[in-house]
Amino acid sequence: MPLLAKLKSDLFKALAHPIRIQILELLREGELCVCHIYENLDQSQSNVSQHLAKLKNAQLVKDRKDGLQVYYSLKDEQVIEILKIAKVILLRQLEETRESLLEG
Repeated sequence: MPLLAKLKSDLFKALAHPIRIQILELLREGELCVCHIYENLDQSQSNVSQHLAKLKNAQLVKDRKDGLQVYYSLKDEQVIEILKIAKVILLRQLEETRESLLEG
């Protein structure tokens, strides 16, 4: 398998969970403390931490420690463009489905 195809696959695997998508969308607004992330998502701290670790391993987010607090931010803002494109594709698919249901 070509290296670039493998790397792209790894990137999409890192994005392949709704909680990780939500985390990235929260971080679009800027740096957040872990405590604010799990409160916003109504998830346990351990669950959010596991997802943040996967995003960090994929180099999609970075962390910064300030005393006992850990803050996360996007490592590369371009990941938001991927999410925007996915939204456009999904909205188009939904519209096509709606139109075919109305025709049938």
